[in-house]
Amino acid sequence: MRKIFFYSLSVLFLGLGYSCSSQKVTNNSDKLIVSNKLKWSERMTLSEIHRFPDPTLLDFREKPKWSYTNGLVLDAMYKVYKQTNNTKIYDYIYDFGNRMINQNGEIMTYKMSDYNLDMIKSGDAILDLYEKTNEERFRIALKTLDKQLIDQPTTTEGGYWHKKVYPSQMWLDGVYMAEPFHARYAATFQKEQEANQAFDKIIVQFDLIEKYNRDPKTGLYYHGWDESKNEKWANKTSGLSQHFWSRGMGWYGMALVDVLDYLPKNHAGRPKLIHYLNQYAEAIVKVQDQTGTWYQVLDQGNRQGNYLEATGTAMFVYTLAKGTNKGYIPKKYKNNAIKGYQGILDQFIQVDENGIVNLTKCCSVAGLGGKPYRDGSYDYYINEPIRANDPKGTGPFILASLELNK
Repeated sequence: MRKIFFYSLSVLFLGLGYSCSSQKVTNNSDKLIVSNKLKWSERMTLSEIHRFPDPTLLDFREKPKWSYTNGLVLDAMYKVYKQTNNTKIYDYIYDFGNRMINQNGEIMTYKMSDYNLDMIKSGDAILDLYEKTNEERFRIALKTLDKQLIDQPTTTEGGYWHKKVYPSQMWLDGVYMAEPFHARYAATFQKEQEANQAFDKIIVQFDLIEKYNRDPKTGLYYHGWDESKNEKWANKTSGLSQHFWSRGMGWYGMALVDVLDYLPKNHAGRPKLIHYLNQYAEAIVKVQDQTGTWYQVLDQGNRQGNYLEATGTAMFVYTLAKGTNKGYIPKKYKNNAIKGYQGILDQFIQVDENGIVNLTKCCSVAGLGGKPYRDGSYDYYINEPIRANDPKGTGPFILASLELNK
């Protein structure tokens, strides 16, 4: 009876196409979910689509929420689409806009009165969709996000608060969340005088980060600055947080190279941004590990508990690669970008037997203040959860891959 059972079972498996050699079948590039013949940029893009079939749930969400991670990844994907003309990628991006913005141009789950700079970032993906479709609802949504920036609370010198609930605070993150969108929106929709006012306001954000967050000794940037000096994480003299966090600096570098795409060549602030970028590049290569990657707390690689971290590394590689490709920084930094990219492949990339690409060793989240309270200490940064395929890593990895033609 047992012989008959196992014989029947084996016949069933053979009929379904299973065999003892199924492992070999999955290694055939024609049978993979994501082909290994593609460039890494498209492989990661298709892997993300496979992982998150619903684009509104990209950040391991259980229900849709308008947030920055969607915009980061989808904008990177749009650049892959433009290079490959893979309509599966475009359809995925459009699905996000279609679900999150109704026919009246209202953004699902978005609340302007929160004045949260993080909410601006997904506007990048909507700019992509408007570029291709000219749908009026997308234009209305974009105008809403621009209106937030017009009314965003600021420090006494005009620096955007990171959020309304974080009064008087400027974080490195916020410059990336808002300013590439702000610059592209101004270049796309606004006429000369109005656009120049927007560009001037953008330059102020970078000027203030340089004035307050940059450490003149190392050239590295502290994660946050509190003008009021009231926050528990803030130094009572300088208002600065304690450490140089990898991803915080990564956000800032990407902001520099992306805003330069849209800032007019004759704008007075352009040479300043290029100068800031050169200082930035000089500082980050000094703390690059021999593996090519970077540590979670940048300047303390030998300290117990610190680790090589994927999201910040991908952001640095993108910034250096794009900066050299555009001629903003010396060509020598391309070598650092290439070394960093190889470090990502060696240290962080794992490919499943079905071809799905995974990015490991991503810090899942880090911030300052809030509940439970984040004090910005060394122990805080190294003990935040680590996970694979965090969108704050996969998006920059796609962008870095594109810049290096990988």
